[in-house]
Amino acid sequence: MSYFRPSGFSMLTPVVKNLLIINVACFIISWFLENIGYDLTNDLGLHYILSPSFRPVQFISYMFMHANLEHIFFNMLALWMFGHSLEQFWGSKKFLIYYLATGIGAGIVQIIVAYIHLQTFVITDEMWDLVLTQGDDLLRSGRNWVDGTLGSVNAIVNGATVGASGAVFGLLMAFGMLFPNAELYIYFAIPIKAKWFVLIYGLIELFSGIRNSVGDNTAHFAHLGGMIFGFILIKYWQKNGTRFE
Repeated sequence: MSYFRPSGFSMLTPVVKNLLIINVACFIISWFLENIGYDLTNDLGLHYILSPSFRPVQFISYMFMHANLEHIFFNMLALWMFGHSLEQFWGSKKFLIYYLATGIGAGIVQIIVAYIHLQTFVITDEMWDLVLTQGDDLLRSGRNWVDGTLGSVNAIVNGATVGASGAVFGLLMAFGMLFPNAELYIYFAIPIKAKWFVLIYGLIELFSGIRNSVGDNTAHFAHLGGMIFGFILIKYWQKNGTRFE
């Protein structure tokens, strides 16, 4: 498998093409609705399981929502770059299963990390009641509590995670595992083998997640979750010789 040569950007494969279309369509629709006063990301973005806005379907729907133009552009660029070769190599059915599985896995990890983060706060019953009864509406109106603990807990519980990044990082892991010696180019100029690119990027995400800088709203552990679930799934398929005809 290591000797398969990716064919570049010659044409879009079926699943990649449809994923691009769905993501762009969701972005345009959410942008239009936002301009008339309705924020679709609050419904389709992934919420913490105790949030009144949480729905199980959000483990899938959050992958098709994006915060801004930059967010969707780089995710779709990566989907195009890595997804094309992986779909050609695996076939469409196996590729789609992998993409959705790593995206869902990233969402699960995001929920777990949110739970762990909540354990670091001293939260009274009164605070929980406020967060669960008023916090969601407060965030939907673009506001939050001034109190540091209450505001932070509310952002974790009722804030929405959006983006295809978890699934995209899963694709990155797959590319590094299946084509480890394929050359990628950082800033289109600096060559680096895929296996080292994946390792370095994973370490950067781990460091960024642990550092948890103020104002950093990136779901770094969700990215790592996509990579971890991707690694496990590929190893499982390799061990069991799973076929998708």
